[in-house]
Amino acid sequence: MKTLSLICITAMILGIAVTGYAMEKRTATVVSLEGTAELRSAGQSSWASAGVGTVLNQGDTIKTSPKSWALLNVDDGKIATVEVKEGSQMTVTELMADPKADTSKTLLDLAMGEVLIKAQKVHGEKSKFEVKTPTSIVGVRGTTFNVKVEAVEE
Repeated sequence: MKTLSLICITAMILGIAVTGYAMEKRTATVVSLEGTAELRSAGQSSWASAGVGTVLNQGDTIKTSPKSWALLNVDDGKIATVEVKEGSQMTVTELMADPKADTSKTLLDLAMGEVLIKAQKVHGEKSKFEVKTPTSIVGVRGTTFNVKVEAVEE
């Protein structure tokens, strides 16, 4: 009986590992920039200057200065374009794909400011494209939409 339990547990662990292994990381790239923007890589505390060609990976944060904006292509524009408007800060929280299942997961976390998103129609029922704000999460299947987060005065 103990052997059977051990086999079942091992099979479950391997199944989870194989499922996680199938996921591939995706990127977003700055394709246009007006003014100045900064990038904070995942796990880092300092900001670096961002420019056209800067690649954002899962966990990276971009912020734009006043009178500045950055245009990002998610997966070379195949998934979406994201215009990060002036005075905004957005983290690319999740950017993964499973090519075998033809699914993708995109989660953008807008802490402050405004983004204009042109999302392509997602493929597969399990694919997700979501934008999180401090008060909500918006999920889309393919559309153009604007999300704005304003500072709350206390």
